Amino acid sequence: MGPPPATAVRPAVPGDLPRIVQFNLAMAQETQAMVLDPEVAHKGAAAALAYPDKGRYYVVEAEGQVVAQTLITTEWSDWRNGRFWWIQSVYVLPEWRGRGIFRLLYEYLQSRARACGDVRGLRLYVHRGNEDARAVYERVGMTESEYVMYETAF
Repeated sequence: MGPPPATAVRPAVPGDLPRIVQFNLAMAQETQAMVLDPEVAHKGAAAALAYPDKGRYYVVEAEGQVVAQTLITTEWSDWRNGRFWWIQSVYVLPEWRGRGIFRLLYEYLQSRARACGDVRGLRLYVHRGNEDARAVYERVGMTESEYVMYETAF
């Protein structure tokens, strides 16, 4: 079953901030049993909305409400003389899952990225144990990368 006809993807606006923060808090809890500091999450999302060089949120609206979101950040590739768009903070309200909402969002992002001319691909990272999300990403045509991510967190 596809998304309802009244579904639309659009860049987020400052008025979406409360919903974005709500989604980020829910996603962290759901995917990693992590409780984010609401004030820090609010400041982080507000910074992305105010300064697009930090990232750009996109939301999906259906039936008059925001039902999904993602954040796009960029990485410069000197090897490819172009950028990769990183898909982050993906969240779809539980009652909207399985209705093609992420596919709609992904196809929108893919179209925008191709139109830029210097975007070499879309990437995302997903928690190893999040099998449901991994299956969704594979269904839209993404493949697991050969890269392994390492980090030093502060």
